Amino acid sequence: MPSVTHEALVELFKNRPTLAAEMLHDALGHPVPTFTEARVESSDFTEIVPSDRRADVVVVLLAGEQQRRAMAIVVEVQLGVDPDKPYVWPVYVSQTRARHRCPTRLLVVTINAAMARWSARPIDTGHPGWTLTPLVLGPQGVPVVTDAEQARAAPEVAVLSAMAHGQSEAAEAIGVAFFSGAADELDQERRAVYGDLVLSSMNAAARRKLEAMMKSGYQFQSEFARSYVAKGREEGMREGTLKTKAHDVLAVLEARGLEVPAEVRERVLASTDLDELDRWIRRAAVISDARELLATTGF
Repeated sequence: MPSVTHEALVELFKNRPTLAAEMLHDALGHPVPTFTEARVESSDFTEIVPSDRRADVVVVLLAGEQQRRAMAIVVEVQLGVDPDKPYVWPVYVSQTRARHRCPTRLLVVTINAAMARWSARPIDTGHPGWTLTPLVLGPQGVPVVTDAEQARAAPEVAVLSAMAHGQSEAAEAIGVAFFSGAADELDQERRAVYGDLVLSSMNAAARRKLEAMMKSGYQFQSEFARSYVAKGREEGMREGTLKTKAHDVLAVLEARGLEVPAEVRERVLASTDLDELDRWIRRAAVISDARELLATTGF
């Protein structure tokens, strides 16, 4: 089941259809054609894959008076390692290209640096000359929005900025930009949901300062937002446990004087499975080579 963070990121790209093109062009420096409209299209690929397989968002850029399809962008939010994705992502790209008869890009969005590296790996499809290299928007590529006018013009970008950089030193400035620039320009529903997303993404110090700025104290205004915050706290606790266990695995290996290759370190830090990390902690105490950690075993 997709996490609340996953669904929140998906909604940003659905609510602002131009966001995918903006991130490709502005954040990643990837050229996009001139277009007059960006439209969210069906992302269901039931024609050729099982019914539970669908991309998160498909955006089609339309150009000219004839509304010619200039480019399609498949947006995939990726928050954890999924060995299935290197096989289904090429399907999403080829099926979208066939359906809309236009050039198609794959944009993978993540707020985790380790996942950005994992997602950016080229995918060898097995066909000569066809290697799919995902275009990845990771936290380093997300703009830090601290200007109120910029937040007002692109509130979804401001929220994305908070989700990617809310734990950094810029958190307070990002929050101030959103609440002083974007919040009043949104309809009631988006103001409630986006405001809660921004606050729940902030580090504790920034959140306290932002709440102190609000005259009557901020209250979570929507059912979705209340659910988001409750689940977000649970996710935060779980993510903290994952991070601690991952570092424990590496600490055991390093304490035993074993060299830890980059691919092993990256895989450990990207793990979202507590049981897996527990197994790796036990294995780290007995293996003679760090590469053995990832070997399939019943240990």
